[in-house]
Amino acid sequence: MSAPDEKQQMQQLEERLAAYKKATGKVKAHQEEHYSQANIAWRMVTEMVAGLGIGFGIGYGLDMVLGTTPWLMVVFALLGIAAGINVMLRTAKDVQARHEMNGADAPVDDKSAARGADEGNRDGH
Repeated sequence: MSAPDEKQQMQQLEERLAAYKKATGKVKAHQEEHYSQANIAWRMVTEMVAGLGIGFGIGYGLDMVLGTTPWLMVVFALLGIAAGINVMLRTAKDVQARHEMNGADAPVDDKSAARGADEGNRDGH
């Protein structure tokens, strides 16, 4: 095979892929990707453990240098936990803001809407 044939085949393949994506509506921007609850939970756990680990490490290092054996390790471990919680709360606010921005803050399916309409009719309203 020569190089022009390969280029022509690639061009045809790209055109077919573009036509398929257009026909099926499978084109999605990177910003529209949705993250699962598990991904968000693991991210929060990682942030918490990282905060605790960094605080513990700094405290332990300072204790070894200054000779104040357990005190700075305890203080910095607590500060690390506080920092981890702070980052987790910031992540939760970010996820909630994205969720509300997508208009998914009050999901209503057809069955629950129909049930609500039936209940209203039974009450005479």
